[in-house]
Parts: sequence; C-alpha cells; structure tokens
Amino acid sequence: MPSEFDLIRRYFTRATPGAVLGVGDDAALLALTPGSQLAVSTDMLVSGRHFFPNADPESLGHKALAVNLSDLAAMGAKPRWATLALALPEANEAWLSAFARGLYGLADAHGVELIGGDTTRGPLNICITVLGELVPGQALRRDAACVGDDVWVSGELGGAALALRHLRGELDLGAAADLALERLHRPRPRLELGMRLRGLAHAAIDLSDGLLADLGHILELSGVGARLDRAAIPFAAGFSDFTAYFDVCALAGGDDYELCFTAAPTCADAVRQAAKECEVAVTRIGRITERPELVDADGRVFAHTRGYDHFA
Repeated sequence: MPSEFDLIRRYFTRATPGAVLGVGDDAALLALTPGSQLAVSTDMLVSGRHFFPNADPESLGHKALAVNLSDLAAMGAKPRWATLALALPEANEAWLSAFARGLYGLADAHGVELIGGDTTRGPLNICITVLGELVPGQALRRDAACVGDDVWVSGELGGAALALRHLRGELDLGAAADLALERLHRPRPRLELGMRLRGLAHAAIDLSDGLLADLGHILELSGVGARLDRAAIPFAAGFSDFTAYFDVCALAGGDDYELCFTAAPTCADAVRQAAKECEVAVTRIGRITERPELVDADGRVFAHTRGYDHFA
C-alpha cells in the first residue's frame, strides 16, 4: 500500500511556476503581484453531508474546487493558488486518480496551482483553501449594496436542488435528470464574470445556500432591503414540468453557485455587455430598497428565506 508521501507525490505534486515554492516543504512560498491584495476562502466537503459516499470521484474533485472558486468569483478576485487537506478511509488509487483528474481539470482551466496541503486516514473529508488576487478597493463585498441598485443573478437557478431531490427519491426527473445532475455535480464558478463586474457591481455573493438566504446576507450587512420580481427569477431551463418546485428549488435550493449582485441602474447596459463577453446570461430580478425587508413585487414577504443550514 502506498504511503501518505507516495500519494502526495503521485497525485498532488506538479510544477508550480506561479509560486516561489510549492508542494514538498513545510510551507509554500508565494509572491503577490505588486500592488495587489490577497483574497482567501476555505470550504469543507464532508461525506454524507455535502455529497453521497458513492459520489463519482472525478466529479467530486471538480466540485470540491469549484465551490471554493465560486467564492473568489463573488469577490471579483483572480484565482492563483489552492491547498488541499484530504482525509481518506483508505488509499484507493483508482479513486485518487479520478479525483485528481477532476480537480486538475478545473484548476488548469482557471490557472490555479496546487501548492500544498495534507492527507490523513479518516472519514472522507475534503477541505480546500483558495487564494486569489485583487487590486485594493476593487473587491465586491456583501456590505456595499446601495438603495436603488438593481439586483441581478447569473445563469439559471434550481437545477441542482432538483437533482438532489431526484437522488433522494423525492421526485423523478425523467429525461431531465442528466441535465440536473450535471448542475449539481459540476457547477461552473463564474470567475470571469466576477472579475468583469469590478467597478460595475456594488455588492455580490455566490448562491450556495439558496437565492433568498444568500441575498439576505447582502441585505443584512448593507442595512437595506429588496423587492424582487418573482416572474423574472430564471428557473432552470429544461425543467418546465417541475415548476411546482420553483419556491423550494429556485428560491431556497442550494448548490447553484451562480452570482447574485447589485449595481446602479445606470450600469445596466455595461453589466449586460460584460456578461455577453463572458457568455453568461444575467437577469435583473429586482431592486434594493431602503426598508429592511425582502418582498415580492406586490409587497408580500417571501416564505422561503432560510435556505440550507449545516446545523439544521
């Protein structure tokens, strides 16, 4: 059986030309681009909580990095490096090979270098930290929404939550299952859009726990409210037979990893142009208001605002 260090060398050691020193020592050494700030985010995925124990390892490698990169996208940061802490019940080399393939496939697509981490025996647990760069003052923050801002979302919502219900046997998606499962297992972090929104958007967040819950974080930290047009919220295409699940999946479902952001109405054309250049759809779904409440176009308070909670 390979040792811990054999596994690291075989599956998680590659050249890191963007780092002063990568995998192999007690710590990595990094040199930031002059004049930049460091953006850092950590996410943990636990078997049985965030994914099924029999999850496809290649898709899991992709998603483990994607959910972290989505946080950088929400800040408008350019991704540079990542670390990986991995607990494994056994040293299954076929599993590790597929996991690394999924991880590196996404990392290479966005210029991310794996610079270190740790492995140990234990219940399957994946913890990734990503590091990115920003010009000081350009970060998209949750506390910067302004009264009168438009509220936007990227992509479509609800597909991943539908997929989870399908896997749990709560509904049968039929021919739409493959599309939904792709959205659940291989989310696309909106990194290019996030970087292009610097200087256009005021506040942003990635949608990991549900639209209403995540937008609620922006509203709370910015001290504002929002009025949303329910009809404008983009339910995932291809799921027209499942509109009865709109509230629990598109509004309160998690795992979409799209961006929700606010911007002044005068920036609407620039926002649409930026999204077009990224080949990502964006939809204006409402307006930031002074009164601290989250309501629909008729002033009714939304019922599904809690979203996913790890301790519920």
